[in-house]
Amino acid sequence: MRRDIFQAISDPTRRAIIVLIALQAMTPNAIAEHFDTTRQAVSKHLRILTECELVKQEHHGREIYYSLEIDKMKEIDKWLEQFRKIWETRFNQLDDLFLTIKKQKK
Repeated sequence: MRRDIFQAISDPTRRAIIVLIALQAMTPNAIAEHFDTTRQAVSKHLRILTECELVKQEHHGREIYYSLEIDKMKEIDKWLEQFRKIWETRFNQLDDLFLTIKKQKK
């Protein structure tokens, strides 16, 4: 089952997991230590993130390490870029308006 990537990152716990494993690969137990929830709940979040290909699993002996899938994050950033440009344009227009108002008051 392919999950929607934006639905996956809409959950604050999953976003926090992404932040954690962006720094270094971690086991589910190590990730769970950072949350006030069960290991099973963290595993469910990891499964969703894995299904969306936001994280990848690597086996080292008996342990499974989860790490961030950078290319997938780049896809999200690329999609968001269009909105970033709109926001920047609007902020610049707002700055220009404030400068005009300020000049008119003088």
